[in-house]
Amino acid sequence: MGIEEADIDPERFLDDVELRVGTVRSAEPFPEARKDVYKLDVDFGSETRQSAAGLTDNYDPEELEGRQVLAVVNLGTVNIAGFESECLVTGVDDEDGDVVHLQPERDVPDGTRLY
Repeated sequence: MGIEEADIDPERFLDDVELRVGTVRSAEPFPEARKDVYKLDVDFGSETRQSAAGLTDNYDPEELEGRQVLAVVNLGTVNIAGFESECLVTGVDDEDGDVVHLQPERDVPDGTRLY
């Protein structure tokens, strides 16, 4: 693994992408989707948004409820098998290629923006 992307202007860092912390209020299986994902309701403090998140290999729905996640909130809405996914919950692959969600080290207020 190497760093592949060119350097960016530090004054524009995260200008276009809005990442915020939210708490998963509900998680349920989504068998209608082509990929193995959950339907999530994520509370960002001033509003709750839906997300289709591929966290099924490492988490049961009950484990996700009440956890804080880091999500991109300004990508618009994507329709997945009739479900309106309104934010992208971020994650990284573990050694098996399964998604591990990203979360703050400590609880922070829902809606807090990454900077």
